[in-house]
Amino acid sequence: MRTVLKLGGSLLYDEDGRIRVERIREYADIIRGAVDSGNNIVTVVGGGRAAREFIAAARTLGGSEALCDWLGIRLARDNAELLVAALGDTAYPRVVENLKQLGTAVLTGRVVLMGGLVPGQSTNAVAAMAAETINADVLLNATNVEGVYDRDPGEPGARLLERVTVDELESILAGSGARAGEYKLFDSVAIRIVGRSRIKTLIFDGRDPDNVRRALAGEPVGSVIVHDTRQCQ
Repeated sequence: MRTVLKLGGSLLYDEDGRIRVERIREYADIIRGAVDSGNNIVTVVGGGRAAREFIAAARTLGGSEALCDWLGIRLARDNAELLVAALGDTAYPRVVENLKQLGTAVLTGRVVLMGGLVPGQSTNAVAAMAAETINADVLLNATNVEGVYDRDPGEPGARLLERVTVDELESILAGSGARAGEYKLFDSVAIRIVGRSRIKTLIFDGRDPDNVRRALAGEPVGSVIVHDTRQCQ
């Protein structure tokens, strides 16, 4: 099975901004086990706290949004390099920087790691494009919330949705930030790609590495983006 796994960059850092080395090792062990079970996996890693801090500093210093985006791209690629190190020979030896490279790298059967690609694009969009490019069976989006809620999960009465249509997701996330470092959960580009390609997509809490294992094993976890309103009934 061809799988794209998106690991939010926030999952790799603790509250003090230190890298969670043991968690990264856990993710690597889980990914390695999924490969041993016959999965072909592309893993896209986000920028997380480190990227946001660089972006905030650059913006304060008068940097353009394009510069801020490039800082985020580089930090996401650095995070992906940590997974390359943790996976060892299981990983394709370099972080892929464009979709043409991806098409070649995935043929090796090794785990392919990616970060950002181009300015103005979130790593969620990168993951969706990667899934479309390799004709993935599923896109797994591991983030720092349990899944998709019907409103901001910080609001009273917010309800976790087990299934959500593309249109519903777009409506829920309308108004999310579009500047560098502000892409929340799933941006509009990612939603459109998932919608047009009808990619099976799960959004789930990756803070517990066992949820990553469950998702890779095909077990129910988090919220499923569906492409037929009848699937929500």
